[in-house]
Amino acid sequence: MVNKMENKYYFECITCGKKYSPQEVTYLCPVCEKENDGTQPPKGVLKTLYNYEEIRTRYKKHKLFDKLKEKEYRELLPIKSERSLSFLKVGKTPLYELDSAIIPLLKGELKGVKDLSFQIFLKDDSQNPTFSFKDRASDLVCAFAKENGINIIVAASTGNAGSSLAGICASQKQKAIIFAPATAPKAKLTQILMYGAQLIPVDGTYDEAFDLSIEATNKFGWYNRNTAYNPFTIEGKKIVAFEIFQQMKRELPDRVFVPVGDGCIISGVYKGFEDLLKLGLIDKIPTVIAVQSEKSDNIIRNLESNTFISKPSNTIADSIAVDIPRNFWMTKKYIEEYKGEWISVTDEEIISASKILSENTGIFAEPAAAASFAGMLKYHKQDKINENSKNVVLLTGSGLKDLKTVQKVIKIPKAIKSLDEI
Repeated sequence: MVNKMENKYYFECITCGKKYSPQEVTYLCPVCEKENDGTQPPKGVLKTLYNYEEIRTRYKKHKLFDKLKEKEYRELLPIKSERSLSFLKVGKTPLYELDSAIIPLLKGELKGVKDLSFQIFLKDDSQNPTFSFKDRASDLVCAFAKENGINIIVAASTGNAGSSLAGICASQKQKAIIFAPATAPKAKLTQILMYGAQLIPVDGTYDEAFDLSIEATNKFGWYNRNTAYNPFTIEGKKIVAFEIFQQMKRELPDRVFVPVGDGCIISGVYKGFEDLLKLGLIDKIPTVIAVQSEKSDNIIRNLESNTFISKPSNTIADSIAVDIPRNFWMTKKYIEEYKGEWISVTDEEIISASKILSENTGIFAEPAAAASFAGMLKYHKQDKINENSKNVVLLTGSGLKDLKTVQKVIKIPKAIKSLDEI
C-alpha cells in the first residue's frame, strides 16, 4: 500500500488500479505489463496522481490557482523545481479568438451564415520551440532526467516527438537518441539532426520504431520518453488545460477539439482538467472531442467495442498515423468517464481545413494539427455545436514540418522576367 504522504506524487495503474510509489516503477505496471504481446495497445499504463487534499488545504480557494501558476504548476508536476525546465519558452502559447473580422471569411465553410452564434478559440501550439505540442512532454521528461542525473534519453517518433526531444535535449545539454520511420517527413528528420541528436531511421512503421526503442531501453539502460510508456509525457501535456483555463479567465470552454493518434495528447487535456476538478477549481470537465483521420482511426473505431482490432494507417497526417495506439485504454477510460465525443475526417477535409485556416487566420498548421479544425468544421456542418458555446481548437504543429502534403492545394506561379508577364 502506497503512503501518499511519503511522496509528492504516486502512480496508479489504469488497468488493475494498483498504486505504486515513484521508487517502485518507472514505466508500466509490472503486473499488467506481462500481458502485453505487441499486437494490442499496452496494458499497465500509469497515471500520475498527487496529494490533492493537501494542496487544497495549503491555500485559500480563491488564491489556489494563482499560487500554482506562480510556481509554474510545480506542485502538480513530478519535479522538484521549475528551474529544472528548459530555458526555452515551452508552453504559454497564445489562445486566439476568431473575431468578427475573421468569422465572415469562414462563412462558406460554416453553412453560409452571416455571423456565428458560437465562439471559436485557436490554441496555437506551433509556437513552441520546436514548433509542436510535443515540447510540453519533452520539457518535463528532460527536467525529471536532469534532476535525477540522467543524460541519455531515447524516443520513438513519427517526427514531432523526436525533433522535440532532440531540441529540448540540446537546450539541456543531454543526449537524444531517436528511432523514426525512414519515411517520416524530411523537415522533421532534418530538425532531429540539426539539434545534434542521434537519428536511427527504421525501415518500418512508427509502431516498429516504438518497439525497437523499448528494446534499446532494456538493453542499454537509456531513459525512455515514449508517449504513454513514460507516464510523465501526459503530465507535461496536461499543462495546456491549465493554460486554457487561465486564458479564458477561469471559465471553461464547452468543447475542446483535439487531434488524436496515440491518445496521449487527449489524455493530457483530460488529465489537466481532472486535476483542476480534484482541486475544486472547476465543477465539471469540458466536452473533449477526439478527431482522427478516417485512414487512421484505430482509437475512435474501437471505443464502443470490447475488443481492439487494428487497421493499417495510411493517412497524410503522419503525426497521428498509428496502428497500435499506446494510450488507447486511458483515452477510452477518460472518454467514457467524462462523456467525451469523437469524429473522423477525411484526408481531403484535413487538407482543406489547413488551407482555410492558413488563408483566413495566418496560422499554417500541419495536417495532423489541422485535423482538429477539420473536426470543428464538420461538427458545425452536422449542427452539433450549440448556440453561445465556447469552442477551443487545439493546433498541435506547424505546417512547415510537412510541406510535401499541401502541394496539391497550392500552385507555385511560373517565374517571370518582366512585369509584362504578370
